[in-house]
This record gives sequence, structure tokens and C-alpha cells, in this order.
Amino acid sequence: MVPGLKDGVFERFDLSFDAKRVVFAWKKGAQDGYRIYEVNLDGSGLRQLTFPQDDEAELVRKYRVGGHYHHGTDDMQPCYLPDGGIAFISTRCQFGILCDGPDDFTSTVLYRMDGDGKNMRKLSNSSVSEASPVVLPDGRIMYTRWEYVDKGAVSVKGLWAMRPDGSGSAEIYGNDIALPPTMIYGRAIPDVQNHYVVMGVPHYPQNGMGTVIRLDMNRDIRSRDPMTYMTPDVDIKGEGGFAFRQADGSWKNDGGGNGPLFKDPWPLSDKKFLVAHKPAGAPWKAPAGYGLYLLDDKGQVTPVYQDPAISCWLPYPVKRRAVPPVTIMSVNPAVAAKNQALCMVNDIYHGLENVKRGEVTYLRILEQVPRPWAVRRYWDGDGYDQQHVCITKDTHLGLKVQHGIVPVETDGSAYFVVPANANIILQALDRNFMALQTERTFVNYMPGEVRGCVGCHEVPESASAKVLTVARMAMKRAPSIPGPQPGEKAGGRPLDYASDVQPVLDRHCLKCHDGDKPKGNLNLCGTQTNQFNVSYESLVPERRKGRFDRNVLGPVIGENHPKTGNVHYLPAKSLGSHASVLVAMLSPGMVQLADPTQAERARKLAATHKDIRLTLEERVKITNWVDTNCQYYGSYWGRRNLKYAALPDYRPVPTFEQARCLTKPGTCL
Repeated sequence: MVPGLKDGVFERFDLSFDAKRVVFAWKKGAQDGYRIYEVNLDGSGLRQLTFPQDDEAELVRKYRVGGHYHHGTDDMQPCYLPDGGIAFISTRCQFGILCDGPDDFTSTVLYRMDGDGKNMRKLSNSSVSEASPVVLPDGRIMYTRWEYVDKGAVSVKGLWAMRPDGSGSAEIYGNDIALPPTMIYGRAIPDVQNHYVVMGVPHYPQNGMGTVIRLDMNRDIRSRDPMTYMTPDVDIKGEGGFAFRQADGSWKNDGGGNGPLFKDPWPLSDKKFLVAHKPAGAPWKAPAGYGLYLLDDKGQVTPVYQDPAISCWLPYPVKRRAVPPVTIMSVNPAVAAKNQALCMVNDIYHGLENVKRGEVTYLRILEQVPRPWAVRRYWDGDGYDQQHVCITKDTHLGLKVQHGIVPVETDGSAYFVVPANANIILQALDRNFMALQTERTFVNYMPGEVRGCVGCHEVPESASAKVLTVARMAMKRAPSIPGPQPGEKAGGRPLDYASDVQPVLDRHCLKCHDGDKPKGNLNLCGTQTNQFNVSYESLVPERRKGRFDRNVLGPVIGENHPKTGNVHYLPAKSLGSHASVLVAMLSPGMVQLADPTQAERARKLAATHKDIRLTLEERVKITNWVDTNCQYYGSYWGRRNLKYAALPDYRPVPTFEQARCLTKPGTCL
């Protein structure tokens, strides 16, 4: 079909709405990057739309880990947009996968370009990968988004959607579903409102093949109720491998994937799907194992086409499709010029359990910063628990920074500025600056975007234009600019344990908790350890070796412990300060622990430590650290390991600008 491209590797493709052209990704060989091409359906008119970056050879030279991957840039999985443009995923963002210690894997995020390849721009800023964009009937781009924000690192990879300009990103399904760990290759089912088909597949490395699942999003999004397995004898019950139902009804796990497997569902209706399919017998990676089949809603398959030499993928009817509407956001030009966006919260108490009206006083604005290729370690010793450059010990893997706090009005409304092109996380705070609830996901805003939400823990469908036009107190004034908490010079700052928390411990705790025989066998001194310091390692649970937990910080989310799971919804006050024995001990009367045993323990410890009187500023340093899941380092930059202590870049205290910077520190100052 494409005589101008001999051999090489073809990746995924899309058919134009008029069924006359095909856009696809291709690379010449294993050590080349994928580029996007377009060709007429008859094989004529081949043209290349994306090209290597000017510094491509330098990227390959600088970042390659081994011979198996070139580690330059790749442009893949293109799809046509209703405005004439093309969406695709690319590694041009130059972000590394957060749970990849060798820093070999690289993130893909969404991009778009005009139909001729011009005006390329990034639409998202995810810290891990996005995949398989397709256009929905309403004109939005649906895609798979992998994220972990205080959640298991393997789960979740769910379905999201955004407008073709990157605005309005919203979850469709899967953000609190642990298994299957990956939902990919989703498509809308024609002529049925809010129905989709998606592949449920393992995490790695078999994350293309698995089971076909139909989603009815008219059901409860926060449950498994929307899921109906079209291939009910295949499931994914763990991080890797497959599970196949046996004749007696039991399930057998099979890492080799020798049972029936599926890929690339194309919905003809809610009951019939074209699929790539491998019958039982051959392993999951059999070179010629997959053919094209028709799948019905009873799980029965009918062969359509099989090539004896190679597998067949991506069945796609060659027919015209209706062009979806072009949806664009309304932009505030003045806000866009500052690379900012505006966020409106109608009523923070909407969906916020266990919180009385009037308790929420502020919103804290946090950001998860992707890890850039530029922090590549060409030396050893700075990694920890799959982190190429360690940020924490056994908690989260992606760097968090803080943009400040904004007020919540007495009616629960808020109106404030957020940075654009950033992964923004919100926390609802009480009057003591303690987190009542934490958003364990992020929103990426486009410059000038004006976005509203109903409240806390809403489902996407609950934010209606009618609700958001109700006059609320916050919307009657100018938007709030994120500002500092007590003891902070500015709202924007890094979250750095050694400079935030350790000075408070030095002033109040070392009289008893230092030396060879500290009280309670709890040493809180700031002496540096191999990668952290003594107090940090004493307080944060050890999840890998001894697996100890002093149970003083309260629930701390370890994104690698467990990797699969840890994604279920947590009600207000079940994480952070309001679940922390340490905070309850240091803040008598301000925290009411739900667990009676822990509450009694905190009461006794408070009595023992009655002479400790933290200032408001000191208490905020402690509670802020607990509420943000106990981060140690405030940036990705600088050497960690104690053996590098004599070097000038050893454990620098970062500025806010350096913490957010994606290029080497000299350009961030």
C-alpha cells in the first residue's frame, strides 16, 4: 500500500473521516524514532508530517541506556481531529517514567499539529504516559492516561478525554479501578449514549493484549458496575500475566498467555466488535498468532482474516464517518498571557463526607512535576525503590511543589488562579491549615482556560453549566492569587524536609530523641544517612526490608507498596494530619482521630510531651509535610548519596523555580 516505505516498522494508524487518507506512524529500523506520515488510501501522495528534532543525534548519544532503545524522540498513534488537525502521542516532552530506576523508559504525552504537520504543540503534561488517542462523537479526544498521585504505581491507567485544544480534561472511567491495571484502545460504541469498548490488559510487558470490556457509563462511575466482559473467560488479576477460566470455572494464571487473547476492538454495535484475536494454544507474543475476527456479546468469535506468516492487527472498516463537532474553549487572553488559568469551585462541601459546613477555610494548590531527561544520573547511588533520582523513601515517586493557598468563602465557593501546563492537585484545608481531603489525581489546565467544578469528589457528569452559573460569593470578586501560609515568604515554594521539618525537630525534640539511646528508641536528629537523614528514616514507614511502621504519621501512601491497588476512594480525614498520631500529639484539641486506640495513644503522648509548644508557623511545617505524603527532597536536582558530600551539587536547598525547572539548574536561576 505504501511503496515509498520499504520494510521498517509500521505502528498504529487512523482513517480520515472521508475514508480517503490514512495517517500512521512508521520508523525505518529499531534504532530510529517513529515519525508520522500520511498517504492516500490507494497508496499515492505519501508525505512525512513529523521529523526528528534538530538535536536528535545528541539526545540519542546522551540518554541511551542500552542497545535495545535509541532513546531519542518518537511520534506515534496519530488520529484525525474534526478541525483538520492530527493528535498523536510523543516523547518530545522528554519526561522519564517515574518508577523506572535505570531511566530507560520514557513518557509519552498528547500532542497535536495541523494537518500539514505545522504548529505542533503539547496538550498535556503527565508525569507518566498517555496512549491511544481517538476522537469521540462529541469532538473530544479520548485517551488512556497513566497516573499515580498517592496511588499504586501500576494502577491506574484509565480513560480520559479532552478537547482538541487540550482544555477540559476529564476522567471517563477507571481512576479508582485497580484491575485490570491498564485500560487501553478505548472507542465509543456507535448509536448508544455513553457506551464504550476498551481493552483490559496487564501492566508490563504484555500491555497490549488481554480482554475486551464494554463500559456503560450511565452506571456508577465509582464502581465496577459499568464493566461487562465481552470475553468473560479472560481476565487480568495482577500486575503482569493473564488469567484464563478453566472448564470447571476456576481461574488459572498464565504469564505466557497461552489462552485466548484479544486486541484492538472496533465496535460495530454494542453487541458486535471487530478484534485482533489469538486462539488458545500459542503464547501471547506468537509472531503469527493473531488474526482478525468478529466478536459477539456472548464471547463467541468468527474468523474474518488470517495471514499464515504474520499477525494481523487493528481491524478498521473502510467507510466514511460523520465529522464530529469542533469544540474549543473560551480563552481569557490576559490570563493566557501569564501562562495561567482560572478555576471556580461552586461548593467545596458537595460530596465531601465527614466534614461539617464551615470547616473548610482554604484550598492548597500543589503540583506534581514530571521528571525530565535532563536529571539523568550518570553516576550511581542516587536511586531508591525504582526512583532513578530519589524524592522520597517509600512514599510517592513524583516530585510535589506547592503554589500556595486560596480562601474558601462561607458558602463553600472559591475562585482562583492556577498555573497552566502543570499537573495541579488541590487540598481542602481547615482553619489550622490541615488537610481535610486530598485530590489524588491532577488536572492540567491550558493557558487562559476558565474551568469550574461542583465541589469535592465529583464525578465528571455532575459539573453542569446550570450549576456553575449560580451566583456564588467567590465569583463576585476578582480571582484569588495563591499566597503563603504562616511562616512562608511566598505561596510558591519547594517541599523540602531538611529545610522545612528538620529545623522544627532540632528546636523541640533533640533533648530526648537524639544520641545513642534516644527515648522511645526514636532518633530525630538531622544526621545525614546514605540518601536521607536519621529523623526521616525513623518516622517514615519502611516498606521494603524490615517493613516497620512506628504508626505515628498515620496512613502514608507508598506508590510501590502495593503497586497494584491503593487506588480506592478515601473519605475526608482518612489521610494526612487528621489521621496522624504525631499531629494529634503536637496539636491538642485540633485533631480528633477516628480510631479510638490511636486517639488514646495520641492523648497519652500529648500528656508526656506537654511542655512542647509549637508556634503556628512550626506546626504548619509539620502538618504540611504530613499532608503532602512525607516528601524528602524538594527538587530532582543535585546529588543525593552521602559519598558525594564533597561535591558542589550535593543536596542543594532548591528554590521554587529550580524545583519546577525541566532543564539543568543553571538555566533555572
